[in-house]
Amino acid sequence: MKPQSLPQPSNDALESSRQLCAQIEQKIIANNNWLPFSNFMELALYHPSFGYYTGGSRKIGTSGDFVTAPMLSPLFAQTLARQLNGLLPQTAGNIYEFGAGTGQLAADLIPSLSDGLNHYYIIELSAELAQRQRSWIEQHLPPESAAKVTHLSTLPDTFDGILLGNEVLDAMPVERIRYESDAFHQIGVSMTNRQFTQTAQPLQSANLIAAAKQYFPQIDGYTSELHPTQHAFIRTLSEKLSRGAMIWIDYGFDAAQYYHPQRNDGTLIGHYRHHTIHDPFFHVGLTDLTAHVNFTDIAQAATDAGLDFIGYTTQAHFLINLGITDLLAAVGDVGSAAYLREAAAVQKLLNQHEMGELFKVIAFGKHIDTDWPGFQFGDISHKL
Repeated sequence: MKPQSLPQPSNDALESSRQLCAQIEQKIIANNNWLPFSNFMELALYHPSFGYYTGGSRKIGTSGDFVTAPMLSPLFAQTLARQLNGLLPQTAGNIYEFGAGTGQLAADLIPSLSDGLNHYYIIELSAELAQRQRSWIEQHLPPESAAKVTHLSTLPDTFDGILLGNEVLDAMPVERIRYESDAFHQIGVSMTNRQFTQTAQPLQSANLIAAAKQYFPQIDGYTSELHPTQHAFIRTLSEKLSRGAMIWIDYGFDAAQYYHPQRNDGTLIGHYRHHTIHDPFFHVGLTDLTAHVNFTDIAQAATDAGLDFIGYTTQAHFLINLGITDLLAAVGDVGSAAYLREAAAVQKLLNQHEMGELFKVIAFGKHIDTDWPGFQFGDISHKL
């Protein structure tokens, strides 16, 4: 689709993007006209005033740029609650949700959780999103349930409970790396005629070189992403987890799939008004930039920090194992409007051509049972 045929931003949104581009340009020029792509992506997504997630525009839902699983159906949260209810009594009864979006997952989860829930913490960097989450939760939960929700803008010293993230890891900045002329090069952003352009320099970081050697096929011109921010994030949380579990739901691959020779330009993509954008410089700050998750690397980070590996499977298997089809059957008479609406949503959650196959669930634990019903069938841990 040509850019001119896409919905046009408002004048205010365009001005916000212009100001963000001007600030990024200043940083590029101050850094000898080259900024690592991860730095550009971080500014585009998380600049305090104009970033995609930290600015004031509506990102999620039919009026935004993408729709998440919790927004499709409350059955997603009700099914997930079946797993959480078996875990919470083994902890201090806390849930820590990262990147809570609109707040809908929290609002749908809490009524389905047993009395084992003491506190529901939402860790959210965006003040605008945090306020929207509060409003949603207050509108959809009774006061005594809403009172269990607390927002945090920084990580606690330790975690005792269940850490949960749905479509969080894919929103973290990535490094773009290219193998060329028998060496690895780091892709960055430069200014050419006042325009952003992607340029490469020899890769200097020993850690990134080691990761590239581990994952990349050494094919001339092969380009993909590395995820040091994701790795450090999972490692930090794992080290802070004193007791409990971590559950991450996101789209991505094991390393062999991710770095398949035919996937020779990585997975970086943009989302704008429910359209796919291949230009990372399209409406900077107004377009979501994302890359798939390397679940092999996530598993390595958590287990290196001492966590037990619980399981890895597709979203479809995870939800079916926990009985989402039973919950659907209880919605109402087959053929009723309510049933047909939920059935369509469940189809999207489970279908291999929709979210069922591409989205994966990976989990880790510490001082907690490792036999989880969500991974009873269809575990694909051997692929990691």
